[in-house]
Amino acid sequence: LVAGKAAKAAADQAAKLSGVSKVLLAESDALANNLAEPLADLIVSLAGSYDTIVSAATSVGKTVLPRVAALLDVAQVSEIIEVVSPDTFKRPIYAGNAIQTVQASDAKKVITVRTASFASAAEGGSATVEAIAAVSDPGLSRFVADALSASDRPELTSAKIIISGGRA
Repeated sequence: LVAGKAAKAAADQAAKLSGVSKVLLAESDALANNLAEPLADLIVSLAGSYDTIVSAATSVGKTVLPRVAALLDVAQVSEIIEVVSPDTFKRPIYAGNAIQTVQASDAKKVITVRTASFASAAEGGSATVEAIAAVSDPGLSRFVADALSASDRPELTSAKIIISGGRA
């Protein structure tokens, strides 16, 4: 599923990934700012024919998938780093100091994935892109603005030297 406003280019890129057989494309103004409610409603409306719903553990995935899991009345398995079997997963706990093995007993799985733990999908696919109707916005929230906080300090990503403290 690729959802958003003017998301056709992203859907075309997803269709080129190896192993992808079909890409569902939902384009709507209501999906423009990744608000959790319309996106979760869309995913739930499509969930019937799927066993597993997966998203990257990004800010959007971490906001949308808990709502999806709640609407489906299933437990979410968060930030997995390994798939052991179709219902068993590994994920870090205690700030990454331990690895927990989790077995999901729900028939439908809702999972977020730490993308750095998995290899990127290879290109070479030629999946079809199918346009679908987006669900209407339930109106439970609205996008106000994106704002960057101003700071006199340099951007951390552009710093030449980073000094960090802590204890051993």
